[in-house]
Amino acid sequence: MSKTLNLTLKIWRQKGPEDRGRLETYRAENISTEMSFLEMLDIINEQLTLEGKEPVAFDHDCREGICGTCGTMVNGYAHGPEKGTTLCQLHMRHFDDGDTIVIEPWRSRAFKVIKDLVVDRSAFDQIIQQGGYISVHTGSAPDGNAIPVPKEMADMAMDAAACIGCGACVAACPNGSAMLFVGAKISQFALLPQGRPEAARRAIKMVRKMDQLGFGNCSNAAECEAQCPKEISITNIARMNREFMKAELASNVK
Repeated sequence: MSKTLNLTLKIWRQKGPEDRGRLETYRAENISTEMSFLEMLDIINEQLTLEGKEPVAFDHDCREGICGTCGTMVNGYAHGPEKGTTLCQLHMRHFDDGDTIVIEPWRSRAFKVIKDLVVDRSAFDQIIQQGGYISVHTGSAPDGNAIPVPKEMADMAMDAAACIGCGACVAACPNGSAMLFVGAKISQFALLPQGRPEAARRAIKMVRKMDQLGFGNCSNAAECEAQCPKEISITNIARMNREFMKAELASNVK
């Protein structure tokens, strides 16, 4: 049998990028412990709508921990206090009756607040666009043994490809660095033979774009790894640095 919680919510409200934001206090009562965090916000918005007030804007889409759309700071933690969990998969059973929960948007110079808890993460899209494509032959399916890939390399590439681009790494980093995200996206191709032909150009273009967009530098605080919902390893940052340095030394990419 599910229990219910009575909570105090301090939610960041901001009308637009140029407006001054503030924390507003709301009461969340009779919240089932079986609800997800986003379902709890849905209940708050229903109450606000019935009262004739503006509902809280927040990002969401699949609500299955796949799309990377959701994400807020919950009591100072990206996606909340549970390890390896997206905000949409965070359940209210992890909170106690009477708790005060502070809910804020991602904080980063590169992620401007659009409204309330919604931020503009299109900077990630721009970095991905700079990565370009891989060169493969089209047509019938290739022989599965045509390009042997060691299992260790395939596993590491798959682990890097698990990144959903939610931005938690940037929000958690004291410097607002996007290096875990960029490192994962570079690694998922650099580790496989299909990604090697464009590896140098990809590394240079993506890292330069990351710097241009105003993300901070990595200082090895490792908060990104600790709060990544997909538990992406910071070894991908080291691999990105190696790929970038080799490319810079050997390439004339502009």
